[in-house]
Amino acid sequence: MTAPTKPVLLSGIQPSGHLTIGNYIGAIRNWVNLQEDHDCLFMLVDLHAITVRQDPAGLRKRCLDFLSLYIACGIDPDKNLLFIQSQVPGHAQLAWILNCYTMMGELNRMTQFKDKSSKNPDNLNAGLFDYPVLMAADILLYDTALVPVGDDQKQHLELTRDVAQRFNKAHGEVLRVPEPFIPPLGARIMGLQTPEAKMSKSDANEGNFISLLDEPRRIAKKIKRAVTDSDSVVRSGPDKPGVSNLLSIHSAVSGRSVAELEAEYGDSGYGRFKSDTADAVVAFIEPVQTRYAQLQDDPAYLHDILRRGAELASARAQRKIEQVHDAIGLVV
Repeated sequence: MTAPTKPVLLSGIQPSGHLTIGNYIGAIRNWVNLQEDHDCLFMLVDLHAITVRQDPAGLRKRCLDFLSLYIACGIDPDKNLLFIQSQVPGHAQLAWILNCYTMMGELNRMTQFKDKSSKNPDNLNAGLFDYPVLMAADILLYDTALVPVGDDQKQHLELTRDVAQRFNKAHGEVLRVPEPFIPPLGARIMGLQTPEAKMSKSDANEGNFISLLDEPRRIAKKIKRAVTDSDSVVRSGPDKPGVSNLLSIHSAVSGRSVAELEAEYGDSGYGRFKSDTADAVVAFIEPVQTRYAQLQDDPAYLHDILRRGAELASARAQRKIEQVHDAIGLVV
């Protein structure tokens, strides 16, 4: 494979929980839009997922499920590298080396560790504390220029940049310092029941998210029960987080602006607005689910994509590992 001439873009999602409409709007849609002009690597970050105990069979199945949804949402496996993180040994190799260039104080300041540790008090493992270093290795392994990140991941990318700069100061310009790509609109879809918090694919309350594989009736039920407020006016604003969130979702899947939706529904109450929002989500998800079902019927095709992706990603990763080993004095 020839060296990439387009800027390298890398992103990944943990194969845990259920991919949601929030994952599509906040991440996957941006991947689709960027794939023509960038050298894209999209991972299933299963090594990150095991910081929380996983059912082995379930983890393997979700990797194939998520791959199918990546493709069903518009990621072209012929134009992008799609692979599983654990099938490329360079990720773990580089993470150990970067551990030696990451300060404990930096990891202690990671707010996501505090959030995640509060949810897993019986499993405060070192991987949970250290996974920002593995994320740094994911990024730096491929000379990544651009990393699509939400607001909740900006701190980790800043750590990646700091570690790369520290390494380069000691050993020369070996690691490319990446830049963030933060979508200007629709980057954060919030929970249906807790609109003050981001929609999570691992939420224990299934009424709080819309899965890309939810049946139409289930979608309508979840949106009907979504938290709003008592004044029944359809408008966006900080005082109306639930309605604002539904407007964002409706806008994202229909292509209509929030202002246009506010003008149409205004004082008409929440009933019709919620019903039409559910219809818009169902219409958007239907072709995704159709393509997903087709892909699930051809597991050999999915495994072939992953095999090819792992081979090509490993070859690229090995070049960077050899550069790093040479820079720090390891025998190459």
